[in-house]
Amino acid sequence: MIYLLGSRLRESDLETVKQSREPALVITDERGYPSILEALGIQAEVDISLSEILFCKTECQQECLYATWAIPRLLDILGCRYQIACVVTAQYVVLIDNSDFSSRIVRRICQKKVHQGETRERFLYNFIAELISKDAEFLESYERLLMEMEDDTAKGDIDRFQGRLQPVRKQLLTLRGYYDQLADMARELEENEDRYFSRKQLKYFGTAADRAERLKDRAGYLLEYAQQVRDAYQALADAKQNDNMRFLTVISTIFFPLTLITGWYGMNFENMPELKTGYPAVIFVSLVVIVICLLIFKKKKIL
Repeated sequence: MIYLLGSRLRESDLETVKQSREPALVITDERGYPSILEALGIQAEVDISLSEILFCKTECQQECLYATWAIPRLLDILGCRYQIACVVTAQYVVLIDNSDFSSRIVRRICQKKVHQGETRERFLYNFIAELISKDAEFLESYERLLMEMEDDTAKGDIDRFQGRLQPVRKQLLTLRGYYDQLADMARELEENEDRYFSRKQLKYFGTAADRAERLKDRAGYLLEYAQQVRDAYQALADAKQNDNMRFLTVISTIFFPLTLITGWYGMNFENMPELKTGYPAVIFVSLVVIVICLLIFKKKKIL
């Protein structure tokens, strides 16, 4: 897919772009990008392998800027990511993507944005902004889930708690790292060390970095909230365990004297008069011991 950059993105073809020498956007795949770069006269010293892209980053070269995106899928945060490479020159923006994700992003820009890409800087801002356009709402769903888990914990319902919380924490950690990389990437574009972009247009990258920073802070807050919910669960689990231990301690305390009496009368001495007539007395003493223990525990509010 090829578009001429402007207030509105206009679909075009390679020959028209080469002849007009107007700024253009080209979307291709890993197999077709070498011929596209050659046709446009772009010299990029990169060996692009989309499957090896794991981070969002930028790399400055003599004649172009090379960037990569590794974007988590919102429906499968811990699964495979959208992997996109981008080559930016003074005239062209080339997106390299084996899926249709970049094409869908560009179509959404065409549908939603009034100013779609008067400049390369404006288009890149729109592209980054559209990447994270749904993330704030998505993070809101995590907050609702954590609030629900907190309410369940307050009610004492902690079944499958760890199985529910652990994936949430991993997903939030993944998203926070992604937003951090995206913010760093936008900051590097804003710094414009090699002067690939117009100084007047750098504000777009600053805005993109701010949005990514806010999402990173939001994800960090949710991680702290998840830790608080986990602490509440742990406190409840410890309280339940303490109740169980207290119950076992009470039972053990009651049976200690009974065990002593049983051991005493289990010696079978020949001269013990209780061997013939002592069983009712032993039963009575045992019951008295149990009653006394229960009264003591009630007074100490252990039971």
